[in-house]
Amino acid sequence: MQRTITAGARLRAAGGGANRWVVLLVLCVSLLLVALDATVLHVAVPSLTEDLRPSSTALLWIVDAYPLICASLLILFGTLGDRVGRRRVLLLGYALFGVASAVAALATAPEVLIGARALLGVGGAMIMPATLSILRAVFPDRRERATAIGIWTAVAAVGAATGPVLGGFLVEHFWWGSVFLINIPLMALILPAGRWLLPESKGSGDGPWDVLGALMAAAGVLGAVLGVKRIGAGEPLLSFATAGPLLLGAALLILFVRRQRRRTHPLIDMRLFSRAAFTTSVGCIVLAMLALVGLELIAVQYLQLVLGLSPLETGLRLLPLTFAAMAAGATGSYTLRRIGPRHMVGWGFVLTAAAVLLLVLMGQNDRPLLLTVGFVLLGFGLQTTLFSAYESMLSEAPPESAGGAAAIGETSYQLGAGMGIALLGSVMNASYAPGLASVPGVPEAASRAAANSLGEAYQTADQLGGAAGSALYHAARHAFVNGLHVTLFVSAGLLLLGALMALRLPRVMECPADAEEAAATLPVLADACDAVRVPATRGPLPSEPLGRGRHPAGEAAGRERFVPEHAERAGSGHAAR
Repeated sequence: MQRTITAGARLRAAGGGANRWVVLLVLCVSLLLVALDATVLHVAVPSLTEDLRPSSTALLWIVDAYPLICASLLILFGTLGDRVGRRRVLLLGYALFGVASAVAALATAPEVLIGARALLGVGGAMIMPATLSILRAVFPDRRERATAIGIWTAVAAVGAATGPVLGGFLVEHFWWGSVFLINIPLMALILPAGRWLLPESKGSGDGPWDVLGALMAAAGVLGAVLGVKRIGAGEPLLSFATAGPLLLGAALLILFVRRQRRRTHPLIDMRLFSRAAFTTSVGCIVLAMLALVGLELIAVQYLQLVLGLSPLETGLRLLPLTFAAMAAGATGSYTLRRIGPRHMVGWGFVLTAAAVLLLVLMGQNDRPLLLTVGFVLLGFGLQTTLFSAYESMLSEAPPESAGGAAAIGETSYQLGAGMGIALLGSVMNASYAPGLASVPGVPEAASRAAANSLGEAYQTADQLGGAAGSALYHAARHAFVNGLHVTLFVSAGLLLLGALMALRLPRVMECPADAEEAAATLPVLADACDAVRVPATRGPLPSEPLGRGRHPAGEAAGRERFVPEHAERAGSGHAAR
């Protein structure tokens, strides 16, 4: 049957020649904005506090509203995109992100800024899983998809690391609202570009969307992340404000899993977790973030409070980590094909652990070469691990569940980051505080105040003055560096545990040459192009790339296979024959 294909449909055909790389560019710009917004506000907090005068609780919510809301809604919007269309959800996320950025930039009250940050979290939750699931559809061939995911993960690392540098520059030259205002012109460009270029894709759409299940998942993740963040902020574990959200969140997530197992058409197919590669990949993402995000925050404190660097100088010191992460993403596809997921994730963990142990040599004096080498190894090792774990996780999920799988990956990332801040922060506090218990000449009350943080110790030392203040100042610096070393050892241990976990991943990167999968993952292209029937042949196709599995065509002689007429241009890597 012949069909008329409009110019827009041709352009949005997901695999249409080189156009898929243009689609990747749009998706990466989307991700860059979301990743930037997660960290760009940190350096603007002092200026914001002076202008809006928020209470301590309001300031906490200004900083935390975005990651909390974003993490809690990832599953909801990831699975919604599978049902109603990922492009549709992504475009709505663009619009909401732009509006919320304008409100945040012009906020004149803490409550307005908190609300705007929450809306930014909603927009971010729409954008993040949609970018990864559309990427899964646009690149059906695993080899090209590995390259695309490498670029995608590198952009995420660039955004997170560039946020403090860009924020420091904007705050120094403009006002705190400018860190939000930069989103608006970019969203004004990317919204029409995304509408024109991005393909629409969705899952099978069988059965009704489980609204109650989606809300249970959102509330459960919100409670879990909120409880973990309170622990990281130093709240007692058994307090109602900490234990309440944790227990409620855990209960809701357990009920959500049980509900999904019983439903004929679940939001997330829990059978995915029966696949060792999928479960291990998710676990590796959690463990990598658990070991390193809390460590990153402590490293920033070390650079600013121990070495005395400004926020902008601190951001510049972290740039080698960013460049190393970009290099790992750029070479990740080649490395994955050469050594396979098991060795890539495992050696990535080992390299990162080695970098962390190298940083144990840091002391109270600046050692730029040591820091640069350590950060380069850290960035390359971490990005290698995350790239291969994301790629393995996404390749294990069927195309119709891409949104749910992407949401699971992003939620794991957020949970790992929150737990890392709580765990390593607790280790740091437990190692730091005893060093200030009995400083000669310092009153007990001053010692207790100084034990809360290094910044508070400096303030207390200034107030004391004289010999007592000097003694407290040097004792606090010494205790902080000792605590940092203990935290580094704990982080290295977690990373080596991740290397052992990676042994459950496949040895080689399998690339099945399945044109049916390409058609399934590119519904717009398959619908827009004329399909031709090709008799199946036994055994692998002549153009079959790397991989150990047999082609499905060899399973049953005489079975017919649908191949899109433009399959050779679809980027699947296999010629239509």
